[in-house]
Amino acid sequence: MPKKVLILTYYWPPGGGGGVQRWLKFTKYIREFGWEPIIYTQKDGEMPVIDTTLEKQLPENLTVLRNAIKEPYTYYKWLLGKRKKDKVYSGFINDKKTGFLHQLSIFIRGNFFIPDARMWWIRPSIKYLSEKIEEMSPDLILSTGPPHTMHLIALGLKKKFQIPWIADFRDPWTKIDFYEQLHLTQWGDKKHKKLELEVLSNADKVVTVSQSWANDFADISGRNDIEVIHNGYDPADFLNEMNQIDKSFSICHVGSMNKDRNPIVLWEALKTMCENSGFAEKLNIKLIGQIDNSIIKSLEDYDLSPYLNHIPQLPHHEAIKEMRASQLLLLPINNTPNLGGVLPGKLYEYMGAQRPIICIAPPGCDAEHILKKTNSGEVIGYSDTDKMLKNLQLWFQKYSSNSLELKSESIEEFSRKTLIGKYCEIFNAIT
Repeated sequence: MPKKVLILTYYWPPGGGGGVQRWLKFTKYIREFGWEPIIYTQKDGEMPVIDTTLEKQLPENLTVLRNAIKEPYTYYKWLLGKRKKDKVYSGFINDKKTGFLHQLSIFIRGNFFIPDARMWWIRPSIKYLSEKIEEMSPDLILSTGPPHTMHLIALGLKKKFQIPWIADFRDPWTKIDFYEQLHLTQWGDKKHKKLELEVLSNADKVVTVSQSWANDFADISGRNDIEVIHNGYDPADFLNEMNQIDKSFSICHVGSMNKDRNPIVLWEALKTMCENSGFAEKLNIKLIGQIDNSIIKSLEDYDLSPYLNHIPQLPHHEAIKEMRASQLLLLPINNTPNLGGVLPGKLYEYMGAQRPIICIAPPGCDAEHILKKTNSGEVIGYSDTDKMLKNLQLWFQKYSSNSLELKSESIEEFSRKTLIGKYCEIFNAIT
């Protein structure tokens, strides 16, 4: 009989976006390593992206426990004058200029909804899952966050049942890039850090997605056993027949882009390149996903709006097609504190798409190590316009001669199946 792991995740199909992918894909392959997944997730939660096509990837006869959740977003939308059907986007994506009410909502979120806006779900979930645990007898509990509410649910279950527990951090908690933007009071900051330390201290194992973040969690907790299991790509997503590469000189970004990812160095270089009409008539800037208003404003300032092709949302499989068809793939890393460990999930899917990657980040970051190891792209500093211009000229020259290609190496170690196999070694070790 396979062992059972109870996976606590807020983000789950039909929800879409980056938060869904890690455990959707791991669940797809986990049975091959002797583990049966049981999913616990929300019912009718506030999902910023819906992608019903992802439900087709769920393994057969998967047990999914859904529990109703009460969230404060109805009041948030009322405060900001939004409609009930409007989506709430995380990561500080603003479609309008930031105003007082928006800043007030951030203050309330940071200081009164700790660890996050799903906190009202903690006690109901512990009560609900206590009955299910008695019935289903899982061998292991895994919580994945954000939202870090999931870790507090698992903490409550750990104290009650003493079942081995893994806390899986897809993003940091108090080291997250926008933590300083939450307008925290001294009390709020202390509360966040107290809960974070309690989770880190009580979990049987802590796992995160980059070495820099593992080092940060080690510094916070004093633990020397933080594990790194990267996000990855699913080779099955890339088995379909290859699309024809765009005839335009397309530069594509997939996913949300907040103001801290605004690639000014790219816009500056493209403006210079567009002085050559032969370049301008070929340029196509494809931005797929939610974009902060500041990016739209920058494109206007650099006279690049005529070349923008903005697609607010695509199903995951369609986004993959756009990646594979693009000449270049854009990966701007947040220009914020603690940026060294940022490894967006799209990095790995970009590698799977086998197109050259422009990564805008400081030299020495974790993303550069992976790109160099796999020969998948170039890292260019936030203000290194000269390097950006030289690379764009080289890429455009190769594009013009139909030779803009990528020959990556050793990307197989970042496949989802390989990574969940490594994860299951941790499962086995602590059970």
